[in-house]
Amino acid sequence: MTKRSESTQNDGKVTASGHKVSKNESHSDPGGKMQDQDDRKVGLGKKVTMLRGISIIVGTIIGAGIFISPKGILKHSGSVGMSLIVWIACGVLSLFGALCYAELGTCIKKSGGHYTYILEAFGPQMAFIRLWADLIAIRPAAMAVISLAFASVVYLNSMSVTWTARIQILLTFSKLLAISIIIVPGMYQLFKGETKNFENAFELSNVKLSGMPLAFYSGMYAYAGWFYLNFLTEEVDNPERTIPLAIGISMAIVTSCYVLTNVAYYTVMSADELLASEAVAVTFAEKLMGKFSIVVPVFVALSCFGSMNGGLFALSRMFFVASREGQLPEVLSMIHVRRHTPLAAVLILYPMTTLQVFVGDIYSLLNFMSFLRWLFIGVVVLGLIYLRYTKPDLPRPFKVPLFIPVVFCLTCFFMVFLSLYSDPVNTGIGFAISLTGIPAYYIFIYFSHRPKWLQRALDSFNRTLQIILVVVPAEQ
Repeated sequence: MTKRSESTQNDGKVTASGHKVSKNESHSDPGGKMQDQDDRKVGLGKKVTMLRGISIIVGTIIGAGIFISPKGILKHSGSVGMSLIVWIACGVLSLFGALCYAELGTCIKKSGGHYTYILEAFGPQMAFIRLWADLIAIRPAAMAVISLAFASVVYLNSMSVTWTARIQILLTFSKLLAISIIIVPGMYQLFKGETKNFENAFELSNVKLSGMPLAFYSGMYAYAGWFYLNFLTEEVDNPERTIPLAIGISMAIVTSCYVLTNVAYYTVMSADELLASEAVAVTFAEKLMGKFSIVVPVFVALSCFGSMNGGLFALSRMFFVASREGQLPEVLSMIHVRRHTPLAAVLILYPMTTLQVFVGDIYSLLNFMSFLRWLFIGVVVLGLIYLRYTKPDLPRPFKVPLFIPVVFCLTCFFMVFLSLYSDPVNTGIGFAISLTGIPAYYIFIYFSHRPKWLQRALDSFNRTLQIILVVVPAEQ
């Protein structure tokens, strides 16, 4: 897919759309480069530092699950010891996937994450199918589940990249504080000798091999989110160093927190008590902290907010890049002239999520959301292996051993086939939704000679939104 030709910008005009930008909003320097009133180029700057990168990954991975419902892994693994092994193994497998994305992020220095890597490896049609599934199913379903907080997150992401990153750091520290409130008392109980729930931890009588895949599926879902920094590659300061380090540090933090949190749970609750609990962290706090347990729901709410903020911060960049590649309306690749945020790309999720709340069964959508996620992540890592052979001379500042992407790719496709076996209806729906991207690609993208009325409507749509949102094409 040929990228859109760069817009000519002179005398405060954006000639690609015909919208004239007032001088108090932006102006052109003698070289014709668009700048705002503070003489800054209108674009996305490199504002994601190491700390902010870590906060995006950690803050997005750690959600409500570790506080409320870790019992899925225990239920399917069959014993306390095996559940802890599954948590560790899923952390290692997630690290493998994260390292693969670290290589991709340092050799393909474009934002957009999954979409960009599929585009580079397999071309525009496959990338559009991934984008299509994200637009109409995956993201609206995920966001609609916690839609009460959605409006405030959209506002924050629309106003400032810097403040969004700062809030994400604050929320990440609040999550780590919440986890430390569980881990520290739990470790104290362990050192006091509260180990009765670890006796016969590897009792094999309840362990069933048929349940282990489901236990790993639950674990991998809990670790999902390590890929979000790759959606912001163009905004990362010194990406060759920052991306691999941020990913490695984040995965070490998350894996340690998850394993220690589960150990802490078992110092207070037996396996049967944990399985019977509706909210494991609350039960733990009530048993150990009394009235102080009231703070746990507050931290769970902050955890949800942090995951959504980090996800929206990153995913808006995928729509931004897809628009830049010509696969979404042009206005989505434009930047607000004062706030320097991809305002239209952030706002696009709002109407989609609102519609999904009214017309869809959210929980069914979430079931096949997981299927689609691992299918396309597997395709991305397969693309890494493919690029090793098709583009061997591509500069790779960070390169992982080949067995890492092979193992992780096989793991992803195994989980996809497991989904087809365990829930054929919802995964079938997810697969069908993905396939609708094929005719959509040829109708909206491939055939360049659109009817004049349709082209006029698209031009009018872009121009109207550009005026309303006060956005202009980013300076290249």
